[in-house]
Amino acid sequence: MATFQPAVGQHVFLSREGFVSLVNLLRDEGYTVIGPTVAQGVIALREIESAEQLANGVRDEQRRGSYRLMPASGDLQFQFVVGADSPKRYLFPPSHRIFKVRAEDGRLVFTAGPPQPPKMAMVGIRPCELAGIQVSDRVFTGRSRCETDSYYTRARAMMMTVVVNCTRPGGNCFCSSMGTGPSAKEGFDLALTELRGGFLMKVGSARGAQISGRLDIREPSPAEMELADLRLELARERMEKSLNTSGIVELLAKNLEHPRYAETARRCLGCGNCTMVCPTCFCSSVVDSSDVAGGEMGRTRLWESCFTHQFSYTTAGPIRPSIRARYRHWLRHKLATYWEQFGCSGCVGCGRCITWCPVGIDLTEEVEAIRATAAPAGAEPKHKKESEVA
Repeated sequence: MATFQPAVGQHVFLSREGFVSLVNLLRDEGYTVIGPTVAQGVIALREIESAEQLANGVRDEQRRGSYRLMPASGDLQFQFVVGADSPKRYLFPPSHRIFKVRAEDGRLVFTAGPPQPPKMAMVGIRPCELAGIQVSDRVFTGRSRCETDSYYTRARAMMMTVVVNCTRPGGNCFCSSMGTGPSAKEGFDLALTELRGGFLMKVGSARGAQISGRLDIREPSPAEMELADLRLELARERMEKSLNTSGIVELLAKNLEHPRYAETARRCLGCGNCTMVCPTCFCSSVVDSSDVAGGEMGRTRLWESCFTHQFSYTTAGPIRPSIRARYRHWLRHKLATYWEQFGCSGCVGCGRCITWCPVGIDLTEEVEAIRATAAPAGAEPKHKKESEVA
């Protein structure tokens, strides 16, 4: 056990055996522990009962439109980055019951909402995924002009986050450009940087301090502190992709008619994969269902995508009838109009949209292509309806 009680902001050293104890302790505290596992050939966030169920001995190779897991050499556990899913699915579920109504003894019985969310601990998520949660906080917890989502708010209040900093970036990562990685800066309970002998762990909250004080920890050596900093700096230098965000809001606002959108639309399938894997996309639709024989009906919220033809459909037809218009809407929302709505970028640099795009469309390349032949800085944007410029 710890010989001292760490303070918020303090670094401690956690052995590999201590990491196993951390997972066990969280379960003993009543947390449903969610962590990166290997499922169907990808890294997937799933409930675990022990640290042994976490992915180990694998690394991921991610390129444009390409993902695969390969055996990893060495004795480090977290040599992979992220898979297709993110913590979003546990806070903003893909299928979410709003209410159901059942006929019983000649009367209607209403059941409101989904079950109470579990008390979750996200173990092994990456800094970009933590940043995605923080962006979603602005959307769902009433910190912006949006209404508060009660399920998200309850789940988030009970959630504990144990982040693992990235010492080996993926092929499509550009978190350094977005200020979201490779190391977590704030908003976590515990943040770990993996070294060969264990983990340099930073305490980020009172809850994290309380948990870590019950583990077998010690003060780190100067060499361990220096090695952790070096590994994170090397990760920044080895990041293959970057996104120039300088003046990006104005850039995209003044180039609504840029020919790059038409070029990209000829490749884009409009499948919506980029929105399904994005840790911050929040489009949804509401579906009513009824079971006449069973005497029950319900209303459910489902994930939706702005890439689907029907998403912007009105009595006059879809507002964005073409793939060109829908792709432009998505790109501008992620990188520009999110700032107007929520005061931050909607992109956290995880690179999922690049990896899981079937035709390998690269968001960083698209922005650079627009920037290379952009309208002059003083040019006024042409304000037209989406349907007029589709």
